[in-house]
Amino acid sequence: MNRVLVTGAASGLGAALVAAFRTRGDEVLATDRVDADGIDLVLDITSDADWAAAVAAVQERWGGLDVLVNNAGVAGGGRVDLCTLEEWQWITDINLFGVVRGTRAFVPMLKEQGSGHLVNVASLAGLVHPGGMGSYNAVKAAVVAFTETCGHELSSYGIRASVVCPSYFRTNLMDSMQGTDEVVGQVVAGLVERSQVTADDIAAAVLAGMDAGEDVIVPDEAARQAYFLKWADRPAYDAVMRDQAAKLDAL
Repeated sequence: MNRVLVTGAASGLGAALVAAFRTRGDEVLATDRVDADGIDLVLDITSDADWAAAVAAVQERWGGLDVLVNNAGVAGGGRVDLCTLEEWQWITDINLFGVVRGTRAFVPMLKEQGSGHLVNVASLAGLVHPGGMGSYNAVKAAVVAFTETCGHELSSYGIRASVVCPSYFRTNLMDSMQGTDEVVGQVVAGLVERSQVTADDIAAAVLAGMDAGEDVIVPDEAARQAYFLKWADRPAYDAVMRDQAAKLDAL
């Protein structure tokens, strides 16, 4: 049995992860910035005070933590000349610094107990980088790099780090979408809507990847194919990415 804290647990992948962990007998502290049904603790991941309160709550409840899942995030993007600096700052503070704040808050506890597993939810956009998504790609790639760094830095303390990089799957993430580039928003919303992959599918693959000791969890077939293409045939990958980018200007 693991003691698990999940952020962004009110809906989508967060809620699916909470259910998956609990189904296999883990104890879970479900957190979100909204006080919704099924939420044990209100946690705004951009608030240092909320993270300090989460550490205190975990210490009081369990005396330690086995798995921290930094899942909460928002959708955004836009072509380089249309995405504003304010939009860059907004998505960076949530999708990157939210992960950093959570990790920094709990690492002292994990170091002291000599064990733990950091699980940071990034995106396929952290591994492959389609046009029109510069800000989202950049922060998710940063989460991938940060997670790898943590895995190296904290290994001697018995702490593991895994990053999750799914492709598009059916979720309500688009409810958080912000951006002045409406074309990109429409394209991404369509990809999410047409996906046959569910949050439950991704959650099951995340737990399987954790159990298998994977540092980079690519949990769905579409994501694995795109990542393999970039690795195996870079010219073909570049051609696909540039064709997709050119289509944005035709919409």
